[in-house]
Amino acid sequence: MTIRVVLADDQALLRSAFRVLVDSEPGMHVVGEASDGAEAVAVARSTRADVVLMDIRMPGTDGLAATRMITADPELADVHVVMLTTFEVDEYVVQSLRAGASGFLGKGAEPDELLNAIRIAAAGDALLSPAATKGLIASFLAQGGSWDGSGEPPGAHAERLAALTGREREVLVQVAAGLSNDEIAERLVVSPLTVKTHVNRAMAKLGARDRAQLVVIAYESGLVRPRVE
Repeated sequence: MTIRVVLADDQALLRSAFRVLVDSEPGMHVVGEASDGAEAVAVARSTRADVVLMDIRMPGTDGLAATRMITADPELADVHVVMLTTFEVDEYVVQSLRAGASGFLGKGAEPDELLNAIRIAAAGDALLSPAATKGLIASFLAQGGSWDGSGEPPGAHAERLAALTGREREVLVQVAAGLSNDEIAERLVVSPLTVKTHVNRAMAKLGARDRAQLVVIAYESGLVRPRVE
């Protein structure tokens, strides 16, 4: 099954480079391009895209706003957004995830990393590069434990975890650490399929769009606390 990709970036040269890369990969095809966020939303809708590679900074409607529009639209529930930017800046990591993006990738990523990110997002999983994960934790610390700057204590959303079983909480902690299903399975001595089941159930109970949202919830609820080095 071919993964349908939309490229959203205000730089035509970059879009062209990404198009050549994506179209050269078997099982992927660029179905549309956009130069701003509003156009990206429209193109994603008209092409029924699977993945949108979204530049975070664009004139007019930026990537963050466009991502919020996509994730808030029930008709675009199957569209997954991978944020792209020049630098993996801490502030943008948390903003991207809160906006509903499936992941975050620097434009300096290797071609294979970009293609892998598309596959991961299309499968409904979250892409969190090591640098992005570290930035997410740093942002949490910098904002005093409140993702949205509201000043609420980390445990203010703890009630969101009440519906989870003990094993689901345990798996959620590992997901928040950025581990894959295979890595979690090895740590907990269970099968990757069992881990996937627990992850899916946790997502359903917590109303999380994907693994990235699970990470946000894990920190918001206080289930996971960042370690200060």
